[in-house]
Amino acid sequence: MRSLTHWVLGTFTSPVGVLVLAALDSTLFFSLPFGIDAAVIVLSARSDQLSWIVPLLATAGSVAGAALTFWMGRKIGDGGLDRYIPAKRLDRVRDQITKGSAIALAVIDLIPPPFPFTPFVLAAGALDVRTPVFFVTLIITRLVRFGLEGWLAARYGRRILAALESNLMQNVIFGCIVVAIVLTVLSIVRLVRASRTP
Repeated sequence: MRSLTHWVLGTFTSPVGVLVLAALDSTLFFSLPFGIDAAVIVLSARSDQLSWIVPLLATAGSVAGAALTFWMGRKIGDGGLDRYIPAKRLDRVRDQITKGSAIALAVIDLIPPPFPFTPFVLAAGALDVRTPVFFVTLIITRLVRFGLEGWLAARYGRRILAALESNLMQNVIFGCIVVAIVLTVLSIVRLVRASRTP
């Protein structure tokens, strides 16, 4: 179990790993609450002098993943949203997107997990939110969020890294890996079902 957690940490707390995880985190077919935030914190704590690069990598990956989700929204249109977003949440998402502004989108983006951000990205594409406004807002808010996490991690990094080696944290990380696998499988199954719905 400990070797698995070390492998996962080593993979996703590398520069390439953060980029990939951030991209996956902004799609509909992957789910790991707090995953990218934890990766940014750990890599920033390890990197020390180069911690300022980590938020840039995370932002780039996040925007790439969001672009795919936004494009999916454009393809399915408003009429297809009910296949991908549960009905009880869809009305609230539509309302916030149609009545909202760039500021509203920024606030939504800054809300930490487990708040579901990807349905809003999908709906923004489906409801024809202006592409430049959406992505400029997304870039700014992601830089703020990941930048703050990176700065705090660089400042308190030694304590964070020491805590990661404890048995309790290793068990928590293993539990998160199991949750991520289960949630990702469920997300993929839901997407396949939704794509087959006429």
